[in-house]
Amino acid sequence: MRGMLHPSMLEHLSEADRHTLERLARAVGDPSGPPRDLDALGRLLARPEVFDALFGRGEVEELLVTSPFLTFAVVVHRGWAELAECTHVREWVGPRQRLPVLSAGELREFLDDPARRFFLAELLASYTRVVSGSTWVRTRRGWRRRRWSELDPLRLAELLDVLPEREHAGVYRRLGDLALFLTGVFPDHTELSAFGRHEVHRLRVVAGLDPGPGERPLPGTAGTVALLEHLGTAWYRQARRRAAFGDAVGVRILDDVADRFAAARRTLNHLTDRYLFAQRTRWFGQPAG
Repeated sequence: MRGMLHPSMLEHLSEADRHTLERLARAVGDPSGPPRDLDALGRLLARPEVFDALFGRGEVEELLVTSPFLTFAVVVHRGWAELAECTHVREWVGPRQRLPVLSAGELREFLDDPARRFFLAELLASYTRVVSGSTWVRTRRGWRRRRWSELDPLRLAELLDVLPEREHAGVYRRLGDLALFLTGVFPDHTELSAFGRHEVHRLRVVAGLDPGPGERPLPGTAGTVALLEHLGTAWYRQARRRAAFGDAVGVRILDDVADRFAAARRTLNHLTDRYLFAQRTRWFGQPAG
């Protein structure tokens, strides 16, 4: 994946983003215009002058208009660059608890791959506008209309019962995204919002993790964040198994994030605490629960 610019990355850049990148490239002494591969684009976005310009700290006086995707791409890349100079980070260990941990190198290693950096930027941008709707579900009392939201894993999982199988990969992908978003950006809130026993059973069944007859049960989890890490890994793998094989880069990133879910979550915890904490609810609202 290194060095490859997935077409979807270009599609996320608006026309305003492209003009902004051109101006920023000139401002930092690169007259070649917007980069056309992930490595070159990553180097530009990681520049401190670019971060300062977008967040009102720099000397670029022109009005810079960016999409959420480009804004979060700058945040992710600035975090990647700054981690190279860190020996430790303050890591989330529980609600309102952060401890200094010598794991800056592990987070930097996760962000070293440009595809992972743009994956996180795309994930964050996707939750600035949450999708919701309603479906008809069969109950003991007949068919009932039920609301669903992308921020509710139980309601989101119910779409698997009403959508055709060809669309299940997208639902599983979004379930994995939601687990990563909630544990990465709102870990305190998530840890304090426990699921009931039957809800946990349902989510495990959807993830393909519930033991069958005669099988040993899964080990208990320490809390909701640990549970969603476990489920998120499984949901990404379910999406991977159902993904269209024509999208080779997309399939590989699903494999990669599933294998490194804990590292992805910890990276988002660091980026949120370092750059987004004060403005989380402005960007994403407040998760329910």
